[in-house]
Amino acid sequence: MKPTMLDIAKRTDEFFMNQSPIHDTMRRLSAALKEMNIPFAIAGAMAANAHGHRRTTADVDVLMRREDLQRFKQRWLGLGWVEKFAGSKGFKDAQNDVTVDVLISGDYPGDGLEKPVAFPIPDAVVEFRDDELPYLTLAVLIELKLTSGMTAAHRLQDLADVIQLIRVNQLPLDFAQQLNPYVHEKFRELWQAAQVEEDY
Repeated sequence: MKPTMLDIAKRTDEFFMNQSPIHDTMRRLSAALKEMNIPFAIAGAMAANAHGHRRTTADVDVLMRREDLQRFKQRWLGLGWVEKFAGSKGFKDAQNDVTVDVLISGDYPGDGLEKPVAFPIPDAVVEFRDDELPYLTLAVLIELKLTSGMTAAHRLQDLADVIQLIRVNQLPLDFAQQLNPYVHEKFRELWQAAQVEEDY
């Protein structure tokens, strides 16, 4: 059955009150990974929310090492978590019907091809917020989103996210110096776009 406008509004309210199924999945996943002492970082839209860019999403992105993903699957598949499909990097929270997309340390954002920016090891790129969950730092989040949007035509939302992160955090132009030189030019371009006042 197609959701009504009332259903959509209710889900949106739940999301921004941190009471959505997506938030529950994020907390359940974090507890499972912490129980196994697996380093991880919340990435994607949930990390963007933690850094002030408030937008909804339908899934959870998490950064992990490949060997730790295998450990997680061996321990938890069939116990509230299921594979999206055989051999998939991602999996689903069967309790909330929410997808978890896994970013693998050492792989490359966007088109997946080798480039100067790769997904880092989570231990060194996290910061903890009020909910005590480990999120990607703002600089790493922006660097990965820039790389993704620059190299994959279907990832334009990543570039839109960067513009909003620049605005909401009032980032200076020289914030680019915290990023890999590979993305400097695109950051400066989007920084200029973020200075334009939206009039609507």
